[in-house]
Amino acid sequence: MRNLTVNDVAKALNKSPQYIRICLQKGLLPFGTAAKMPGSNQWSYCIFPKKFKEYVGDEAV
Repeated sequence: MRNLTVNDVAKALNKSPQYIRICLQKGLLPFGTAAKMPGSNQWSYCIFPKKFKEYVGDEAV
């Protein structure tokens, strides 16, 4: 399974990329994580394809 981006997830869930980023930062979505980079204001996002597939089902991936 290929890596998923925030944009991929946003399109699949019909949400904005910013919505997905904020939810990941707050720990509200079970299929990914967000980490603030040390010494920076930037965040890094990791989306787990298997968990995302379980969350949405086969049709959205």
